[in-house]
Amino acid sequence: MTTVGIIGAGNIGAALAKISLDAGYDVVIANSRGPETLGDLVAELGARETSRATARAATAAEAGAAGDLVVVTVPLKNVPDLPVEPLAGKVVIDTNNYYPERDGHIAALDDETTTTAELLQAHLPTSTVVKAFNHIYSEHLVTKRSPSGTPHRRALAIAGDLPAAKTVVGSYIDDLGFDVLDLGPLAEGWRIQRDTPGYGPEYDVDQLRQATEAAKRYRDM
Repeated sequence: MTTVGIIGAGNIGAALAKISLDAGYDVVIANSRGPETLGDLVAELGARETSRATARAATAAEAGAAGDLVVVTVPLKNVPDLPVEPLAGKVVIDTNNYYPERDGHIAALDDETTTTAELLQAHLPTSTVVKAFNHIYSEHLVTKRSPSGTPHRRALAIAGDLPAAKTVVGSYIDDLGFDVLDLGPLAEGWRIQRDTPGYGPEYDVDQLRQATEAAKRYRDM
């Protein structure tokens, strides 16, 4: 895998573009307003380019088609606008959190019968969605990285239904500078959503595991 397609150029998308380049991945990034509006970001990314990694702006469909791995990091309310066919057969990372004040109320999320990642999976039935990157501040993606094997290395949680897809995402996260905690199937992604104990704090794997287990205990009470 050499190319990461990033659909969404906000704080998380821009941070992932920067650290993906640092890790040697080519980056193709898109936003909802068109590649011509990403000149400043692409110029900033250009300063990080190496002989092994380059970055360019594109449309969402182009970023999806170009990525060996695709990150979707758009507001939840914009998920219905995502292209489907270019992402067919791809592993797709969902970074989303549900903010009713931004996204409007979604009944299935309000009553916790589904999760944001499962909504994305329903929109992309021919892709394989893995939940990741939704419980870390964007600036910490850049500043809290460390090499593999670092004691108490910052950990990030993932959830997904296909083990092979989680292996791909886990390897990518390790390359970026973080350890990985596998929460299990995609439906378990709620354990790291907004307002849970693991959302935000700088935890290593053991601490993050304890926080996500605490979230489950609280929900089962």
